[in-house]
Amino acid sequence: MSKIDIGINEQDRLSIAEGLKRLLADSYTLYLQTHNFHWNVVGPQFRELHLMFEEHYTELATAVDDIAERIRTLDVVAPGTYKQLASLSSIEEVEGVPAGREMVDILTDSHEKVVKCCREVLKVAQAADDESTAALVSDRMRVHEKTAWMLRALNQ
Repeated sequence: MSKIDIGINEQDRLSIAEGLKRLLADSYTLYLQTHNFHWNVVGPQFRELHLMFEEHYTELATAVDDIAERIRTLDVVAPGTYKQLASLSSIEEVEGVPAGREMVDILTDSHEKVVKCCREVLKVAQAADDESTAALVSDRMRVHEKTAWMLRALNQ
């Protein structure tokens, strides 16, 4: 097997991959949280929230694949178990089934945590002149910022 040579030194590649692992963990945890809320939401906003959560988790399913594949492109193993992802994530699991409005607040907070993670990874990628990671992370940040804005608007 040949050694990776994509113009990013090994230490930078490993640092970027570590940040991407955290982003993957946060994104996957948010995916699970959103899917859980999609299944279990009830109340007067049921239809609206049920459909919106489905849109969100569907988008996140593609995102986690893109992030994991970028980690692999950097020649690092992507975390793939619940245990690994839970240990890396800044998003905490939710116990029980909150009311719809609380689900919206929880998801808003979770999307904002992903945005913060994106900002951290983006700095490392930019410092290493890793445009591919920077583009991916910047795109993810934009999606999560917009989603958090839309969620915040629901509970005002």
